[in-house]
Amino acid sequence: MNANILPLVASLDLAEANGLTPLLKGMSNEQQKQFMSIYMSKRREPVLILVCTLAGFVCFAGLQRFITDRIGLGLLYFFTGGFLFIGTIIDLFRYRKIAQGYNDKVARETAQIISNFN
Repeated sequence: MNANILPLVASLDLAEANGLTPLLKGMSNEQQKQFMSIYMSKRREPVLILVCTLAGFVCFAGLQRFITDRIGLGLLYFFTGGFLFIGTIIDLFRYRKIAQGYNDKVARETAQIISNFN
């Protein structure tokens, strides 16, 4: 692994860093730098998902789904008040899993872009 990206990987939680390791192994140092640059700009922090979920109780239900590219589910949450707050309450407990799922998807897409581009 490229020594220049180690501080970026170290800033991630253990599960996320372990998920990125197989994607980074087959890449050159330049590809790893490009990957981390794109990935770090697109990923979502779990705390951001939590704050957006909490916003669903006071103003905008489904915001956490919109920022994780789940537009259809976000619209459903918005028009039903977060499934009458039940879905929003469930998302309060699942916010880390929502962020992890989105970040995994972004990592796979970014790795595909890097492999196709170079």
